[in-house]
Amino acid sequence: MKLFPGVEETIEGVSHALRTGQRTCVEVTEACLAAIDAREDELHAWTVVDRDGARAQAEELDLDLGQRHWHGFLHGVPIGVKDIIDVAGLPTTAGCPQLHSEPARSDATIVARLRAAGAVIVGKTVTTQFASFDPAETRNPWALDRTPGGSSSGSAVAVASGMCLGALGTQTGGSITRPATYCGVAGCKPTYRLVSLHGVVPLAPSLDHPGPIARTVTDLAILLDAIAGYDRRDPESAREPTPAVLAALEESSLRPPKLGRLRGPFEDLAEAAALEALEAALEKFKAAGAKVLDVQLPGEFNSLFRCHRMLMAAEAASWHEEQFRQHGEVYAPSIRQLIEEGFGVAATEYVRCRRHQSRLRRTLQGVFDSVHALVCPATTGPAPDRSTTGDPAFNSPWSYSGLPTVSFPIALSPEGLPLGLQIVGRDFAEADLFRVAAWCERTLHRELAQT
Repeated sequence: MKLFPGVEETIEGVSHALRTGQRTCVEVTEACLAAIDAREDELHAWTVVDRDGARAQAEELDLDLGQRHWHGFLHGVPIGVKDIIDVAGLPTTAGCPQLHSEPARSDATIVARLRAAGAVIVGKTVTTQFASFDPAETRNPWALDRTPGGSSSGSAVAVASGMCLGALGTQTGGSITRPATYCGVAGCKPTYRLVSLHGVVPLAPSLDHPGPIARTVTDLAILLDAIAGYDRRDPESAREPTPAVLAALEESSLRPPKLGRLRGPFEDLAEAAALEALEAALEKFKAAGAKVLDVQLPGEFNSLFRCHRMLMAAEAASWHEEQFRQHGEVYAPSIRQLIEEGFGVAATEYVRCRRHQSRLRRTLQGVFDSVHALVCPATTGPAPDRSTTGDPAFNSPWSYSGLPTVSFPIALSPEGLPLGLQIVGRDFAEADLFRVAAWCERTLHRELAQT
């Protein structure tokens, strides 16, 4: 396993090879299918692999290339889809095949947008049951006895092990950033409602965020450009102008940023290895010209974790109520506990937490008056054992407030497990956030190349 991929292992590199005729879409797809054959029996990243469909898509896309019809940077790129997101003709089990096994009639909006961009949809990746906390059978490719995180466990593992070049995940607490970090890849949780939720099984609609997982920040930008934007089938999706993220990453537009270091709980809850990796990365950023300032979090932050849990429980209970009453025996322990908690949430308390959520989101915008982005460890530490999906404490604040995040690997822990950096940006300012993330990632990669 490698923490920093070669260009030939990235969407960016494969896209260039396809456009210049060095590889074919069929070759790229077959390489991913071969990686699935090699490791799926031990990693369990997929609920279904659509081999025939993927090969047919790749063949058609090769014909398009032969006619000089290029769909974009995702043309011929194999992608995995978390199994709470609809893919036409494939079942969306949401980690509970006992209750959900019918094939989806149509693609979720984000899947349709990937297809339009030329992506090859390989299949459905494993999720924890109903995208909650109960560990799935998926194993971490860095160490089989460690958790891959959740709930987007299969998506992160599939990307990390070369079974696809990118994947879709979702995050309600820490379900993109955490598995991506534990598996040594990059993840993006976009601004709340920048990406459509049409065709996505909900956990808690006021907290749910679909987003991409890939090997690098540039690859995340390519995927986000394809899936972001208003969707009339999801009337609550944001009508903000869709950011052109990839275009913002030209080397000439990247400058040393002002970074706001988050302390408080982001320091108190972190393991030594995570803090040491963060300190080492920040020293390299400062040596390359970045400024690092401590940032004071607003007082409303103190109630965040309690309110996040309450909203998630109440909304999960609302969505699952009828099904849970009829088939409660198939629910795993953690999602069962969450739903039962939700049944006890008072309406007045729910409204109070929603008001707190809106107030905190507004207040946090002021933090960016003095810095370009906030930084903290992506997770509290390296992947723990498989009895848990890990602690989302460093991720749930951004799912709750809706602010966009990008994470990517920065180091290995003493036991050889990935550690990551999380960068947080202003609402709907993904282009600015990705500029900061790309500068930080490239600075670390240049440092590595010189040692």
